[in-house]
Amino acid sequence: MIEADAITYRAGNRELISRASIAFEPGKLHLIIGPNGAGKSTLIKLLSRLLRPQDGSIKYDGADIRYASELDLAKRRAVLSQAVEVAFPLTVREVVMMGRYPHFGGRPSPTDEKIVDEMIEFFDIEDFVTRDYQTLSGGERQRVNFSRVLGQVWRDENHAADNSETRYLFLDEPLTFLDIRHQIDFMKKIREFSAAADVVTVGVVHDLNVAARFADQIVLMNYGTVVACGSPAEVLTTENIVNVFGVKPNLLSMPNGDRYINFH
Repeated sequence: MIEADAITYRAGNRELISRASIAFEPGKLHLIIGPNGAGKSTLIKLLSRLLRPQDGSIKYDGADIRYASELDLAKRRAVLSQAVEVAFPLTVREVVMMGRYPHFGGRPSPTDEKIVDEMIEFFDIEDFVTRDYQTLSGGERQRVNFSRVLGQVWRDENHAADNSETRYLFLDEPLTFLDIRHQIDFMKKIREFSAAADVVTVGVVHDLNVAARFADQIVLMNYGTVVACGSPAEVLTTENIVNVFGVKPNLLSMPNGDRYINFH
């Protein structure tokens, strides 16, 4: 469980997040939406402690994260940021292994090697696993980074029953550079992972239809505040979309219960 209580973050004289209070339960996929400049990425950085609020508190399972050690956080909290730079020539496998660094000292254990193998297979990057990361396309790099980040909080079957510590996964605009097939494939895999009882997943997406289809909880933001929070049906209303995005939607209900949004 993540609990943010009246958090505020300022850059100079400007409040990017203003007294936001919100909770994120495990076993669900939480997606944050809103227009440009709404504070979505800033909120993700605060929740993952890449930034620290000037006011308010953020707790993981009741413990204030301001007091957690970096190593402890790195073992159970993984973040996919918008821009990932690799300055040195590393192979794809070496980049994926970076996600396991918090879990070993000098050399990776057989468990670390096994998890890397599983991530490479899970995200279907076997065909270029020995290539230099810097030679990959944007979409290929993104799939490699998915493998690295998820591998950081992955548990092999020998530890799958150990749910004593919640794992936290943060995704800031993860669908960038991906074609439609890989977007859908990624969202299905993340939703499957997020259903675990010991996982809290929070992501930022721009596509309202992606949020409507895959989210268990949607957080709608504007001007650094939480405008609405709840199920897709509760948040993606005509009133909310008009007020926040300034466009009038057509809301269509699919036979399978999904919602689809298009615009005039």
